Amino acid sequence: MRLQPPGATPADLAADLTDPHLYAEGEPHLIWHHLRLTDPVSWRSTAAGQGYWSIARHADVDRVLRDPTTFTSSRGTFLNVLGKVDPAAGRQLATTDPPQHTVMRRSLQRPLSIRSAADQEAMIRQLVRAALGPALATGSTDLASTLAGLPVATLGTMMGVPEGDWPELTELSLRAVAPDEWPLPQGPKATLQRAHRALFAYFQDLAEERRHRPGTDLMSALLSMHSGGGRDTGSVVSNCYSLMVGAATWSHAPTGALVELAASGRYREWARQPELLDPLVEEAVRWTSPANHFLRHTTTETELGGRTLPAGAPVVVWLGSANRDATVFTDPYTFDPTRRSNSHLGFGSGPHNCLGAALARRMIRIVFEELFAAVDDIALAGEVRHIASNFVAGYRSAPLDLRVREVPHPTGGTP
Repeated sequence: MRLQPPGATPADLAADLTDPHLYAEGEPHLIWHHLRLTDPVSWRSTAAGQGYWSIARHADVDRVLRDPTTFTSSRGTFLNVLGKVDPAAGRQLATTDPPQHTVMRRSLQRPLSIRSAADQEAMIRQLVRAALGPALATGSTDLASTLAGLPVATLGTMMGVPEGDWPELTELSLRAVAPDEWPLPQGPKATLQRAHRALFAYFQDLAEERRHRPGTDLMSALLSMHSGGGRDTGSVVSNCYSLMVGAATWSHAPTGALVELAASGRYREWARQPELLDPLVEEAVRWTSPANHFLRHTTTETELGGRTLPAGAPVVVWLGSANRDATVFTDPYTFDPTRRSNSHLGFGSGPHNCLGAALARRMIRIVFEELFAAVDDIALAGEVRHIASNFVAGYRSAPLDLRVREVPHPTGGTP
């Protein structure tokens, strides 16, 4: 089974954890399992000749994420900027530290909640039903493709993005988080650069339109708040980009959970227990850990996990490893929707905890509700393929057969 490590060979342990193809074709959990036991804070080299401190244990990952004073985000948060300076530093929520981060986050949190929880739920349910409609009509689906557009549709609705632009933004977001999986002919590096430029250009145009014709959407609210705070449009655009790219990971949690329920034959068991929906959502996030890593840099010499890290050192925390730590999770390689004490780090931790976590949880829950209401059972219908990406731990393909009920069960909420 892909997520159960029986043991690691020397070749496994020598693999480059920054290689995107390891996550599509290899066994990163074998490496993380070994590192947690033998070398949880270790210096690792990349194929490009760079290096970083690799953090594998839950406690150490949590400490790094909770301590921005010692482990700064200001030099970039993803491996694609390792050895470089992130051009978004200081302008994007993800690449700032408190107190500036705290001020920026507060201004983003308020417009994200301008819709009531009920309005958000009704909107998301409508989008989920539209996405699942063809699958329910035919009794089969590639769930990875079916759900891939949901995050952009959800945030796009809140930002006032025209529905006709959702497919393009979905494609650009996927290329931004997984350029090796969806490369242009010029290669992954050019793909990443083009996706970044196109997304920034799109949100720049949208921001200018809203500046002249403001509405009640998220983009208009952000512009209104920033215009009185001395921040330029670039900061708004940068944060809209960050939200959209981060949301590209959300759909992989329900996909991974449903793949596991199909593979284990336990779908019907859990579909009949609506009281377990909330722990099921949390276990789905722990199990898949859709955001695979974050990058930080030490601001001063510090000790972590018994090792001394010098000032200015790059530090990579592996969320997928932390969420399999047996010192925190009982039987961590078992998908258990009844898991009640679930201290997963799937949405990060500390001041940089995922800003859209509440929205993501609601979307994941509604996917489960709608499927459980309409589908009596599911089964794998082909090979499950993972995405080649060191950032998003997700699915390129997840083919399922659905046994659709003639009369839907009332689990799935109201229209």
